[in-house]
Amino acid sequence: MKNLLRISGVIDALNERVGSLTYWLILAAVLISAYNATVRYAFNTSSNAWLEIQWYLFSAVFLFCAGYALLHNQHVRIDVVSGYLSKRARAWIDILGTLFFLLPMAAAIMWMSWPVFVEAYVRHEVSTNAGGLTVWPARLMVPVGFLLLVLQGISELIKRVAFLSGLIPDPADRDQGPSLEEQLAESLRKERGEAA
Repeated sequence: MKNLLRISGVIDALNERVGSLTYWLILAAVLISAYNATVRYAFNTSSNAWLEIQWYLFSAVFLFCAGYALLHNQHVRIDVVSGYLSKRARAWIDILGTLFFLLPMAAAIMWMSWPVFVEAYVRHEVSTNAGGLTVWPARLMVPVGFLLLVLQGISELIKRVAFLSGLIPDPADRDQGPSLEEQLAESLRKERGEAA
């Protein structure tokens, strides 16, 4: 199990790094969006290539951060139900959900999107919009993003099994505590002298 936990650590580090680098794509998308709006309204001109770059960047953030969100336990879940369960029951739900839903879905999308990328690459597919971009980089983001999600799903599975075996603390507790938004709201309340 120690070797599996090492593999889990490598996967976690990979998704942590990808997530940290992807933050910069958000800044790039905002700057390009501001540039596009300024040029469109100030000079009454536009470029489909610049608009498509925005779409590519948004897609990259969404796809490449799926594994990062799972790593930090920030994915969508129904806490109304699971909040009343024991940590062991939640770990079992995570294991079963990962095995029967997450991994099959993510692997299927990864598998089915690969030929779409290959075809776009081989055919040198270009956007149908005038002045549009080459399509294959956007098509490649789908299998890569879902590969990162599959890897993180495997990592989370390893950690849940290790928790149930008593080898590590509950991995779902690693990101507990107030979010940045909650910390900001709390500091604003303190500045105003309001009670929490």
